[in-house]
Amino acid sequence: MQLNQVSLEARHISLSYGTTEVLRDVTLTIEPGEFFALLGPSGSGKSTLLRLIAGFNQHQRGELLVDGQDITGTPPHARNIGMVFQNYALWPHMTVWDNVAFGLVERRESRDAIRRKVGAVLELVGLSQYAKRRPGQLSGGQQQRVALARTVVIEPKLLLLDEPLSNLDKQLRVQMREELKNLQRKLGLTTIFVTHDQEEAMTTADRMAVLDKGILQQIGSAAGLYDFPHNRFVAGFVGTANVLEGRVTAVSGETVSFDVQGLGTLRLPRPQEAPAVGAAALAFRPHQVHICVRDEQVDASRLWLDGQVESAEFLGEFSRYRVRVGELALITDQPHYAGLAMFPPGAQVQLGIEPTQVRFLGS
Repeated sequence: MQLNQVSLEARHISLSYGTTEVLRDVTLTIEPGEFFALLGPSGSGKSTLLRLIAGFNQHQRGELLVDGQDITGTPPHARNIGMVFQNYALWPHMTVWDNVAFGLVERRESRDAIRRKVGAVLELVGLSQYAKRRPGQLSGGQQQRVALARTVVIEPKLLLLDEPLSNLDKQLRVQMREELKNLQRKLGLTTIFVTHDQEEAMTTADRMAVLDKGILQQIGSAAGLYDFPHNRFVAGFVGTANVLEGRVTAVSGETVSFDVQGLGTLRLPRPQEAPAVGAAALAFRPHQVHICVRDEQVDASRLWLDGQVESAEFLGEFSRYRVRVGELALITDQPHYAGLAMFPPGAQVQLGIEPTQVRFLGS
C-alpha cells in the first residue's frame, strides 16, 4: 500500500487570539514523503500549527500550500488530511472494523471497496484478528493502531499526529515509535507529528522544527540540531547542554578569547564561522566533558578546569555529576562500567572539555 506523496509549505504564517500571538511569521517546507516533527514545550504553538494545517484553526496572515495549492480557505472536510488525536477518539460502541470503515462509509464508497480497503489496512497494522473487538477490549497500543488505520484507510494527502505516544508507558512508547516509523515508510505518506518529547522526535523524524513562544527557532535533522544549535533555547531543549554566558574579547588567527562570567578567560579554537566580538554564549554537551581526579595526567588537547563535585546521580548507562567550577555549575556525564567507583560529593576533580565540540550561540 503506497499513497501519494505531497509537499506542505507554510509561508509567513501568523495567528493571534486577541492580543496573544500564538504563531509568529512561521515559514517552513516539508518535503513529499517526509516524516516531520514539530517539537517544543507546552505553549510553543506546535499543536496550534498542526490544527491549522488540518483546518481547525485559521491564520490571519500568510499562506498554507499543499503541493503548491493554497488551502487557506478550504474547510477541514475538503482538505483530505488525516489526523490522529491524542486520545484516539475511537467510537467505543463500534467494533474495530466499523471504526476503521467509518470514514469510507461517510464517503459512500461501495461495500466491496470498503471491505477491500479496511481488510488491507487492518493487515498493515497487524489487527486483522481483532476486527470484531471493541476499543475497550484492546490495549493502548492496539487502540492507537486502530486510530492510525482509521485515518490511513481514507488515503489522506497528509497524516497529522498530535502527541501520538503520550498515553503509553515508556516501554510501549519505544515499541510504538518504531512501528510508527515503519508504517510511515511503507505508506510513503507525508507525516507531521507534534511532540514535546525530544527523544521521540529524534528517533523517528527525518527532520524537525523547534518552536518556542510561537517562533520557529530552527529546522534540521536530529543530529544537525543537536550538534549545531543556533541559539540558547535549541541547545537547552534538544538534549542537555552546559551554556556559558560571557563575552568574546578577541578573535585572532586560530583562537577565540571568551571571558566567562564567574570563571575567567577561555581560549578556544576559532570555528569556521567566527563569532563577533561582544556578548555571546557557548554550549557543550555533558558527555563531551571528561572528569578525573585533580592533578591526574591528562590529554593536553582538552581544555581543563578544576572543580568540586556538588552532586552525583547514577542513571544506569551513565553517571551524571554536577561540578562547581568557579562560580558556575557544570554537568558532565560519564559512561558506567561495573566496578567503576563514582566520585562522591566534595571530591576535588578536573573537567576536560573537548574544544572542537564547543558551539558559540546566537541570542
